[in-house]
Amino acid sequence: MSITDNLKKIKSALPDDVTLVAVSKTKSISEIREAYDTGHTVFGENKVQEMIQKWENMPKDIQWHMIGHVQRNKVKYMAGFVSLIHGVDSIKLLGEIDKRAQQNNRVINCLLQIHIAEETTKFGLSADELDGLIHSDEFHNMKNIAIVGLMGMATFTDDTNQIRREFRFLKTLFDSTKKIIPDISILSMGMSGDYEIAIEEGSTMVRIGSSIFGARNRN
Repeated sequence: MSITDNLKKIKSALPDDVTLVAVSKTKSISEIREAYDTGHTVFGENKVQEMIQKWENMPKDIQWHMIGHVQRNKVKYMAGFVSLIHGVDSIKLLGEIDKRAQQNNRVINCLLQIHIAEETTKFGLSADELDGLIHSDEFHNMKNIAIVGLMGMATFTDDTNQIRREFRFLKTLFDSTKKIIPDISILSMGMSGDYEIAIEEGSTMVRIGSSIFGARNRN
């Protein structure tokens, strides 16, 4: 099936309240353009430089999401246009985003990344670190960031019960965080291999790449 067919098939099966981020990392401008021509405007990248190049060469109504791990020294390059930063996992990174957003006279939307997987290679805040961050004076003094939700990645495993437990744990954290930050609305969890489980457990945003574009072109 073509990119167009894949995208239409997936979108037709998603609930209306679930946002699809088409993960376009490693994909060419022409491949992204095919997806865009279906009417899709939300794309996810994991490398700042690659996202900048695509932003410069694609229509400006596209919402670019940074879905990869973010180095603080790279924030300044995307601060003028990025729509949503998914992987915020420290108060220092949040502070840098706040500073660069202020320099660009805008407020940048962010998701706090929570470590829910058993794999130590994945990034994210623990439940205690999340609680400490959202109650800190430093956080409350930031005026140019908006925490709009939480994000997490489940363990890469065939054990669907484990995946479901991890997503359910993140949904519990989301619900408790919403009592502190009532405006949060995004629970970003679920990728090509597990997004259907994620949606069943309350996800409102899924990140799907290979099921739309095919296998990655490179790492």
